[in-house]
Order: sequence, then C-alpha cells, then structure tokens
Amino acid sequence: MFSVGRLCVKIAGRDAGGKCVVVDVVDDNFVLVDGNVRRRRCSISHLEPLPDSIEIKKGASHEEVAAEFRKLGILAVRKSFNRKERPSSEKPVQQKRQRKSEKKVSEVKKAVVKKAKK
Repeated sequence: MFSVGRLCVKIAGRDAGGKCVVVDVVDDNFVLVDGNVRRRRCSISHLEPLPDSIEIKKGASHEEVAAEFRKLGILAVRKSFNRKERPSSEKPVQQKRQRKSEKKVSEVKKAVVKKAKK
C-alpha cells in the first residue's frame, strides 16, 4: 500500500494536513516522507494514502520531489518550523548600557570640550 511515490496526507503531528510523498520504505511500520512536510521518518498510522502516485526513484531529493509536485500543480514549500514569522521591523531594539568606566570617560571628554570652548 505504501510504496515509493505514493502521495499521502499527514494526519497527525506538527505537519498535519500537509501533502507528502513516500520517498523510501524503512520497514513495515515506517516510511520516509517529503513534500509540504519536513523530510523525515513517519509512522504509516500518521498517513492517509491518496489514490495518486508519482514517478520518483527511491531516496529522491527534495528538489526532485518538488519538481514532480509542480507537475501536479501542488506547491512543495517547506515551512520554517524553528522561527516565529514576524517582520524584522518588529524586532525589539536593545539599548546599550554604559559601564561606569565609560561614563567617567564620557564625563571627562565633556569637561575637556567645555574647557576648550572657554
């Protein structure tokens, strides 16, 4: 049932709802999947097989899988799972603290400038 090239939908886990394809069969319970999900070993109980399949070789790269997905009209984009999506303009700017020694130096510089102006 789960052979190389079988299209599936993940039904459990972090990538639930993502379309994927079986890239390799590990054993009776696990397969290697790739597509709109992270490329990783997955239990077959977490997959819902679709009636379609694509022609790929065993152990195909993500680029090969993405090319086959494009032929079917499916966009194969991996999401960034480790970072929160937010524009860089919302990034908080940390204020630099002055050390006591830096404060003394800046005060001395100000005093020297004041004397020079007189």
